[in-house]
Amino acid sequence: MKAFFEGIQTLFVDFLFIPFDFFRSLELSSWWGANTLNFIFMLVCFVSLVYWTLQLKQHKANNEENQDTTAHSFLK
Repeated sequence: MKAFFEGIQTLFVDFLFIPFDFFRSLELSSWWGANTLNFIFMLVCFVSLVYWTLQLKQHKANNEENQDTTAHSFLK
């Protein structure tokens, strides 16, 4: 059983975390370069939020949204 968990450790430490080790070493020379991945994640979240908000606005304009308080059985 110990070998199984050591195998998981080897998989993550030696293979899957290589890109993160690169970003960690890059931080000493370029802060912006090291945080590129964070900026990409923030951009994806921002675009998703804008898309979701526009879809909500579109459904409200078409009167497709059920705003009745009895729309959900647990609110009765």
